[in-house]
Amino acid sequence: MSSNKNALIRYKTLDKCLKNKYKKYTLEDLIDECSEALFEFEGKESFVSKRTVQLDLQNMRSEKFGYEAPIEVYERKYYRYSDPEYSIHNISVNESDLKAMNNAVQILKQFKDFSMFKEMNGVIQKLEDSIHSTSQKSIIHLDKNEQLKGLEHIDILYDAILNKKVLKITYKSFKARESDSYIVHPQLLKEFNNRWFLICFNKDYAYNLALDRMESIQIEEEIEYIDKNLDGDEYFKDIVGVTVSPTMVPRNVVFFVDAANAPYVKTKPFHASQEIVSETNEGTIFKICVQLNYELERLLLGFGESLVVHKPRKLRLRLQEKFMAAHKNYENFIIDDED
Repeated sequence: MSSNKNALIRYKTLDKCLKNKYKKYTLEDLIDECSEALFEFEGKESFVSKRTVQLDLQNMRSEKFGYEAPIEVYERKYYRYSDPEYSIHNISVNESDLKAMNNAVQILKQFKDFSMFKEMNGVIQKLEDSIHSTSQKSIIHLDKNEQLKGLEHIDILYDAILNKKVLKITYKSFKARESDSYIVHPQLLKEFNNRWFLICFNKDYAYNLALDRMESIQIEEEIEYIDKNLDGDEYFKDIVGVTVSPTMVPRNVVFFVDAANAPYVKTKPFHASQEIVSETNEGTIFKICVQLNYELERLLLGFGESLVVHKPRKLRLRLQEKFMAAHKNYENFIIDDED
């Protein structure tokens, strides 16, 4: 069980004890109650230390979680709330909290027609009712497209990852003439550039399958699921996009961006590793440390003539070939009539 959930169980248990008017609880009693509560949830022995419960009581007294619980020690031994009506579940919400919650509701409402969030409709309505949400229009607008092909697969893929189910996916890539079938162990769902991908494995081989190329999905109940225990932040930390190589070492990519476009790259870095190497009146030289993949190439190509890759040489030559091919296409293009 996560440490956060453990803490919530302890706080709930302490709250129940501290508002009990008919029993006196010593610190040792509170430790026993917390240990027993965790045992009930986890099904195994869970010893809670004296230090942990003391810190819990301190946190409940403080403003850290908004409780400010009136915990007192009487007869220099027993713990209780000085206000017999107090409970951490009865915390009042101020005007600032209501405003923040209302803003959050407006953002959530933008997802209500999205397949994954359909079950949230009732929850969002309850939130609106409970915080007296206004009918204000949303100030934040998220870039989303519910009409994207493949979104209908998200539910079954999400459930398969959650419940650790092996899948058989019929898939046809843009380059393939015929569909292929893959038996895969789904691990993560990843959105990039307004497209969704399933990160999955077949034995030790990794796939990133675009949802819009999936033709059918079925669960393989007889095959034991292999959990790679992937952490998305760690798995994607060395790349731009979704294509991860298990063997490729990240490379330093050094590139120049002209003065007119450098501010865009400064304020929206290509990657978390981005740093400025040098600056002149002509432009800025940046450096990122990433694996070389298709998505990186597309990103760099998107800046056209305003960006030039210096290193590595292999990437520089590849982009140069693509620009030369594009130039040739424009030269050979015949316009029937002038606009």
